[in-house]
Amino acid sequence: MAGEWFETVAEAQRRAKKRIPKSVYAALVAGSERGLTVEDNVAAFAELGFAPRVAGLQSKRDLATTVMGQPVSIPAIISPTGAQGVHPEGEVAVARAAAARGTVMSLSSFASKPVEEVVAANPQTLFQVYWVGGRSQLRQRLERARAAGAVGLIATLDWSFAHGRDWGSPAIPERMSFRTMVKLAPEGITRPRWLLQYARAGALPDLTVPNMAAPGQPPPTFFGAYGEWMQTPLPSWDDVAWLRREWGGPFMLKGVMRVDDAKRAVDAGVTAISVSNHGGNNLDGTPASIRALPAIAEAVGDQIEILLDGGIRRGGDVAKALALGARAVMIGRAYLWGLAANGQAGVENVFDILRAGLDAAVLGLGHSSVHDLGQADLVIPDGFTRHLGEST
Repeated sequence: MAGEWFETVAEAQRRAKKRIPKSVYAALVAGSERGLTVEDNVAAFAELGFAPRVAGLQSKRDLATTVMGQPVSIPAIISPTGAQGVHPEGEVAVARAAAARGTVMSLSSFASKPVEEVVAANPQTLFQVYWVGGRSQLRQRLERARAAGAVGLIATLDWSFAHGRDWGSPAIPERMSFRTMVKLAPEGITRPRWLLQYARAGALPDLTVPNMAAPGQPPPTFFGAYGEWMQTPLPSWDDVAWLRREWGGPFMLKGVMRVDDAKRAVDAGVTAISVSNHGGNNLDGTPASIRALPAIAEAVGDQIEILLDGGIRRGGDVAKALALGARAVMIGRAYLWGLAANGQAGVENVFDILRAGLDAAVLGLGHSSVHDLGQADLVIPDGFTRHLGEST
């Protein structure tokens, strides 16, 4: 929309905070316990400096790469996040934005839109699953995603179900009943533009998760599916290998922070791993994912693709992740703030910000391609890297 362009992700966050209800914004910020990990995810990037060149710079730069066999115009893809009630079009708007900017969409199994609609909006869609229910239920979800045309699978295993937040958790209802609407009315009244969006769409924020529905059954609520997840026996490495075989195509394991886990993932036959701490929503006190990246890249980077998820706010962050061994990054909060601020156009705006910043970094560092970035381009302080797991 005209006049709603923003120049940084920080500005998108400020606009999102002003536009959506307080409890909805609090759900986007998230984090767990003291918030140490969510803060370090961002702060760690500021500790890394660049070593720019002054002459012999390249007039043309290539920012394209591939992720799990999919060509992308920029080494940044959408990370799967749960129900996106910040905008009526939710994940469909995000998928369209990713397609418009030539990159991959990742769809959470806890999304508010069905996989069929999202793949129709962006054929380069990866479907994400949690280990919920038995193998037969998981197989049904995989078959549905495959039939819809998903080009890859993401398995997310990193969540220890830490609930408490020192700043308080938002009150999110299970269903949008009349009583709930009355209770939340004071919040909504202060955000009339947000309410108007839903009024024009002719629907209330959907708190169900259609991709978790059993065949022929209505979709469960977000918290109903969440409760089933919490009660499901935790998966083993044999289960990971089974899931990879059952899918049979490109397969990413998301949430790896240890070298020994990265090696086990290679043994399980995965295509890629995402070095991630669930955006600071997992075990608080886990280091920033960018700190764990170099050791993991050194250990398995020549065997599988490595992506970095957590703390990306600008194109320079993307360049730093690539220089430390990532093939690409995954973005979460950044695009959600863009979606909240300006819908599909806001998500496209975020990608444009990342592209411009990354291009500036590649230019300043004297390269012609993102594939040329390396540790020599960075100023890395002593003690920056965290080596989690066995020694290489």
